[in-house]
Amino acid sequence: MNLNKVFILGRLTSDPQLRTTPSGQAVASFGVATNRNWTDKSGAKQEQAEFHNIVVWGRQAEIASQFLMKGGLILVEGRMQTRSWQNKEGQNMKTTEIIAERLQFGPRSSNPGGGAGGPRPQSSSGNQNRPAKADDASQEKPEELPTIDIDGDNIKPEDLPF
Repeated sequence: MNLNKVFILGRLTSDPQLRTTPSGQAVASFGVATNRNWTDKSGAKQEQAEFHNIVVWGRQAEIASQFLMKGGLILVEGRMQTRSWQNKEGQNMKTTEIIAERLQFGPRSSNPGGGAGGPRPQSSSGNQNRPAKADDASQEKPEELPTIDIDGDNIKPEDLPF
């Protein structure tokens, strides 16, 4: 039995680059950095960064290019694939990529310039490169949670919010 499955949780190193194939299929690519922390034999803390190339196809590619930004947290589930080609000088080149099958965006960033979870700002006349106001996020009302009166003797399963 063989298995080619990858899970990585990291931060985007660049905004996704959306392209279309000659047949019209959307494809996006971006980088993700992951960190590994450990303590060596002498007790010193060590850290190592690893960089991964991610490729996303179809509707997920369009969604990724719309909602993901450099610095945003993302969970990628996919498979490893190595491909090879010849460059302009005729040399054989190889690269290993993660072909994403599922993406899960991290929490929305309170930083107006980075993160994931909200749509990427669209440029329009008069609003080009205008950063979001810090108080825009504070105007959103949090979802109200239902309350349950547990003092009464008549608690029914349908009264529970889960």
